[in-house]
Amino acid sequence: MTEITQQKDKNNQLKLKVCGLTQLSQIRELVALKIDFLGFIFYERSPRSALNHLTLEEISKINHSGKVGVFVNETIENIIDISEKADLNLIQLHGDENQEYILKLRQSLNEKIQIIKVIRIGNQTIEELRNTINQQPITNNYLLFDTDSKAFGGTGNTFDWQILDQVTMNKPYFLSGGISLENIHQTSSIQKQPFAIDVNSKFETEPGIKDVEKIKKFIYTLKSPNGTT
Repeated sequence: MTEITQQKDKNNQLKLKVCGLTQLSQIRELVALKIDFLGFIFYERSPRSALNHLTLEEISKINHSGKVGVFVNETIENIIDISEKADLNLIQLHGDENQEYILKLRQSLNEKIQIIKVIRIGNQTIEELRNTINQQPITNNYLLFDTDSKAFGGTGNTFDWQILDQVTMNKPYFLSGGISLENIHQTSSIQKQPFAIDVNSKFETEPGIKDVEKIKKFIYTLKSPNGTT
């Protein structure tokens, strides 16, 4: 497994993560499109639960260096087991995992596997958000900011992205939550630009079934100098 750089490429282009994948045929198309990160949800309550459609062996055979396993308040033992059997490159913690949990996971996890910790943006104050960010272990490789919900993501709703300019971050971050073709241009107004964009429900025909043609348009938009199609 190759190490994933924590910087944008030489063209300063945002990287792209497509999450909630369930169909092998679509995954192969996305690999051919050179999507940077492929997200597999290992949360049984999610309508996009990967194991309802794919086996760990099938995921392990996908030749890609950015396979992300998304977990919500899962046991460390299960994360270790799934990450090994599915040959994952990154672990995304999308629940209420605290510092002690993350440090213990880091000690047990293969050192080549990187950790993304999700911070859900809801009704917290700026000071509360700053405290949450400051309390993150230095062993985290990335942060991911998503819209808060009882369902732990996949809402299709955005949060006020400008709030990110009011906090200090010492890690590159993924921006998630309701990002679409219609609003991607608005990300240019964020002073502290994300390392990567994370898309999901706005690029589906139904939960777990991606609209690949729409994703192609999105890739073109990201590569476009003025951020428009």
